[in-house]
Amino acid sequence: MTAIIGWDIGGAHIKAARADDGRLTAVVQIACAPHEGVASLEQALRDGRAALGVADRHRVTMTAELSDAFESRARGVATVASIAMREMGVPDIVFYAGDRGLITRDEIGANVDAVASANWRASAELVARRCADALFIDIGSTTTDLAPICAGRVVALGASDTARLACGELAYAGFSRGAPQAYARRAPVAGSWTPLVNEAFASMADVRRVLGDLAEGETEADLSPTADGRPKTIAASRARLARLIGRDAAELADAQHRALAEFFARAQLRVIEDQIALCESRDARAFDAPIVGAGAGRKLAARLAQALGRAFVDFGDLIAAPPALRDKAAVCAPAAALALLPEPRRA
Repeated sequence: MTAIIGWDIGGAHIKAARADDGRLTAVVQIACAPHEGVASLEQALRDGRAALGVADRHRVTMTAELSDAFESRARGVATVASIAMREMGVPDIVFYAGDRGLITRDEIGANVDAVASANWRASAELVARRCADALFIDIGSTTTDLAPICAGRVVALGASDTARLACGELAYAGFSRGAPQAYARRAPVAGSWTPLVNEAFASMADVRRVLGDLAEGETEADLSPTADGRPKTIAASRARLARLIGRDAAELADAQHRALAEFFARAQLRVIEDQIALCESRDARAFDAPIVGAGAGRKLAARLAQALGRAFVDFGDLIAAPPALRDKAAVCAPAAALALLPEPRRA
């Protein structure tokens, strides 16, 4: 039996998936905060290893190099790779470099830009092996990745974050992290437009909780602490959102609280819709294909597909895994893809 563990080392979470003989057998997601010290990253890797056990091979992708713990992305890539090598303590570890495939630690120096934030490509490559034509959308906790797939190939224009932001293939619009005021400068309240307070009073997790997309106390899709340290309840989320409009929660009726949350949710969704439109503007004929959704916010991708009149396919339904693991695998798509890909395709 061959055991492969795929790792997606991020700036807020470490996600890992184990595959035994090409079938997923375990998936974990662990919160970390490298910006507070790399010890957080090291401990999360240790916890992941303890949860997934011994494996024959380890494959690593990352986005943690963007953390302000590192003075540059290049230094971040090198540091994260070194930490991974040390904490995993095994010789058979390789790093994902996008369309360049899997490379060794010694090759990272010449491939820093290809290794940095390439996790989206691993997921898209797996989807391309299952769907000849698709628009892959991964709505994670922090960002949304979009990757067009045509004739069984990933045809994304961008590789770096800079290029992907410019061509509509990356949006800082996530399911739970990020500030609601990133998507709007004002909100309708009691019949008037109210400018928003530009402070870190609330997160998109509060929006989801008020709307029922996150249950009270749920941590699976919301591992980050709340903005004020108070509980993950609907009442506390309402209070945090009310501060964005300079009010106390008691000043708004139940319907007004929901209307405010819905406004923020729609404003964020419009950002993603705009990125889809930008992608489609390159060749609209290529975007009649189904939307394949992954990430903690893939239900939002399903709603977008319905609104656009397109079929929707859940990433979890494309992989070999027990039904109970498919949801976790879809949330941790890059890690699952790395564990399952026989060998990433090369350009």
